[in-house]
Amino acid sequence: MPKDIVSDTRQMARSRMVALRKPESTDGAAIWDLIRECKPLDENSMYCNLIQADHFRDTCVVAEEDGEILGWISGHLIPAQDAFFVWQVAVSPRARGLGLGKQMLRHLLEREELAEAEVLKTTITEDNDASWGLFRSFAREIGGTLDDEPHFHRDDHFGGAHDTEHMVTITLKDGEEEAALNAAA
Repeated sequence: MPKDIVSDTRQMARSRMVALRKPESTDGAAIWDLIRECKPLDENSMYCNLIQADHFRDTCVVAEEDGEILGWISGHLIPAQDAFFVWQVAVSPRARGLGLGKQMLRHLLEREELAEAEVLKTTITEDNDASWGLFRSFAREIGGTLDDEPHFHRDDHFGGAHDTEHMVTITLKDGEEEAALNAAA
C-alpha cells in the first residue's frame, strides 16, 4: 500500500484531488486548527495533536488538498486487543459532503499496520448525528455489524460535565471474506 494515495472517487467532485497520507509532526498546528473549526469536537491541546501526528502517525490520517489539511482521523490500536480505536474524525466545512470521512476510514483500514484489527471502535454521544451517520454508513458499506452500548457515563466518568459516550463496535471483514465479496462482485 503506498504511503500517499490520491483519491478521486465517484463521491468526490472531479475537480477535487485530495491526498490521503500519514501525518507529520509539522502538521500538528494545522490539525489543531482544523479540529477547532469542527464544532462540537473536543479541543485537545496543540501538543496533543502534535504527539498524535508524530507518535501515532501509522494509525492516523490527514486529507490534504493544495497544501491545506481538510480532514483528519486520529486513532490507535487498543493494547492487547485486535481493535482499532478511532478517537476523532474532523472534516473541514469546506470539504463536507464529499465522503471524505469514509475515504479516510477505508484508507486507514487498508494500511499494513492495521491488518490485524478485527473490529473498529469509537465512542459517540447520543446526540452526535453526524458521527452516527458516518459510522452506520461505513458499517453498511463494508458489510460489518455495528453495536453500541453506553461506555463512559456522564456522572461516573465525566463528573456530570460531558454527555455519556457510547462505545460503538464495528466488525471488520477478514481477508478471506473480503476476497469472496470482491470475487462475487
